[in-house]
Amino acid sequence: MNNSVRNTARLIGAGLRALLVLTVICGVLYPLAVTGIAQALFNGKANGSEIKDKSGQVVGSSLIGQTYNLPKQNPDDPEEAAKPDLKWFQPRPSNGLGSNSVNQQYSLVLSGATNKAADNPDLVKLVEDAKAAVIADNTTASYTVKPEDVPADAVTSSGSGLDPNISPAYAGLQVHRVAEQNGLDVEQVEKLVERSTENRTLGFMGEPRVNVLELNTALKALAQS
Repeated sequence: MNNSVRNTARLIGAGLRALLVLTVICGVLYPLAVTGIAQALFNGKANGSEIKDKSGQVVGSSLIGQTYNLPKQNPDDPEEAAKPDLKWFQPRPSNGLGSNSVNQQYSLVLSGATNKAADNPDLVKLVEDAKAAVIADNTTASYTVKPEDVPADAVTSSGSGLDPNISPAYAGLQVHRVAEQNGLDVEQVEKLVERSTENRTLGFMGEPRVNVLELNTALKALAQS
């Protein structure tokens, strides 16, 4: 009986010591090491890939798309459609899963596509309405947008629904409207888009892209200069 109690006590003691050692290693030392390495070598990514304006204020993350809309006339009306603020470059449509009552800069709370087939009547109408809006919004006195000029990413959401990027073609289509709305020369805005265009990763992965938040942050700095 005494041997049994001693053996049990010894096993319990060994288990507690192992628990203590593993807690210190896995729960304290390892997280501190990983956090330290991340902060030292990948500070921006470790902190959410934040984008700051020229005043140093965080305006968002380069990984998450934002909308640029005018304030609603009736904020309490969920049926009222938000109208885009035409002085900014507009992102891809954010049709996807769920609604968001926390981050009002974007309409999604869940990442995901609509999963609607290409011939789904609702999707077809969304695309047709979006295309008509893009043509109407971006046609100015000196620049006419034709239906064939509208790229696919201007009228469709991404697979995640959270894409922060648009194609250079869609950014270029918006140049004249943005220049007119902000009282800037078209050439100035074209150069801004050119500087904000990222090429394919490693030269062959993905497509050329323009981060809308970074572009609009640079546009704000240009307009205020």
